[in-house]
Amino acid sequence: MREGSLDAPTRHPIDWQSADFYDEANLDAEMRRVFDICHTCRRCFNLCDSFPRLFDLIDGSKSGELDTVESKDFKPVVDACTLCDMCFMTKCPYVPPHEFNIDFPHLMLRHRAVEAKGGAVSFADRQLAQTDLTGALATKLPALANWATDIGNKFTRGLMQRFLGINPRAALPKFADQTLEAAAARNPPKRNETAPAKGRKAVLYATCYGDYNDTSIGKAALAVLAKNGVETKVLHPHCCGMPKLEQGLIGEVADAAKLVAAAFAPYIDEGYDIVALVPSCALMLKFEWPLILPHDESVKRLAASTFDLSEYVVSIARDEGLAEGVKPIDGGVAFHVSCHSRAQNMGQRGADLLRLVPEMDLTVVERCSGHGGAWGCKGANFDIALKVGKPAARQISGAGKKYMVSECPLAGTHLAQGVELLGDDAPKPELIAHPIELLARAYGEAVGAKDAQ
Repeated sequence: MREGSLDAPTRHPIDWQSADFYDEANLDAEMRRVFDICHTCRRCFNLCDSFPRLFDLIDGSKSGELDTVESKDFKPVVDACTLCDMCFMTKCPYVPPHEFNIDFPHLMLRHRAVEAKGGAVSFADRQLAQTDLTGALATKLPALANWATDIGNKFTRGLMQRFLGINPRAALPKFADQTLEAAAARNPPKRNETAPAKGRKAVLYATCYGDYNDTSIGKAALAVLAKNGVETKVLHPHCCGMPKLEQGLIGEVADAAKLVAAAFAPYIDEGYDIVALVPSCALMLKFEWPLILPHDESVKRLAASTFDLSEYVVSIARDEGLAEGVKPIDGGVAFHVSCHSRAQNMGQRGADLLRLVPEMDLTVVERCSGHGGAWGCKGANFDIALKVGKPAARQISGAGKKYMVSECPLAGTHLAQGVELLGDDAPKPELIAHPIELLARAYGEAVGAKDAQ
């Protein structure tokens, strides 16, 4: 037996349709097995708050070992996991194919699935996960929606704290006045018919955030791809289900996977690539869905056809070459590599994209932002999220660049709050939602301004 593994991490399909998966005694035994190994190793102590909670729990027990910790006390450890996957991808030496077979995030997911099966997901949390419904309504009345969610609106934010558990200090995404799908249909960019990549075809998976919130990411992507000759369409058939995965509602995620895979199937038949605008959604399509539905050929085919946005643009640059016309951008960029970009195991493609801009002054920050999606916006989690993200915020602030950007727009917004709260006198960088916007600016495309109200 080896102490650790040097092999690439390998994930097993999630056995969520078996009775044993939901057996509480079986689950408890597996949690104790894994927690004991984590306690013995402790290499992951400086990641999310799950591990400090676990180690404090064990250290404070009667024996100082796991045997005197009650199972009911495991829940805070589970609740602190943001499913960022960094322990699995970067820290744990005992992930498969090692015989210890440790997959901490998917074990936390299993615990939540058992809770969800028992009815533990609250009505409020279910509503927060209805991103398509919320987005469709809010984009019809964006001024009202953005007024209600603004941090400065103490009354409505107080109501959100009371009924939804949203921390009143957490910045929430703004809503656009029209969806990306509608904007793209009304004003499609003119395609460069002489560009080296003119034979490519792509469908942008708009995602909830890209369709309903910050459409500048999609507009910049459309402009850059058109400049490079790519025939492009925009589609958002359904949410990828990441918010529901965080709640353990695996069956509902599987339903979303089937729906989205069916919607994209005709385009894949016609030779289109599928390009996701947000890393979390790309991760779902490429990796999580095939683990949830390992025998669904449509899902597997979609996974094989899906690219992260940065990954796709960099592939054009490397395989065909970018269209001419990219100009330098003054002031430099502090770039945050999001956890769900790293979890795709594709390298620092966002940084590679930014380096396509001549004379790019780039600082790369590879630390967790801490936000964890809806998790980081709720109650006391917000302060924990700020604590986890503080090292990244310090690196961004200390870089002294004009711009800051993360491939995950929610991580970027959270880090911008973290930079502001550092309280130093350094000039605050301008927040850009995605690296594609800076490449669009370098091309001279007027797509940098956000259209959220």
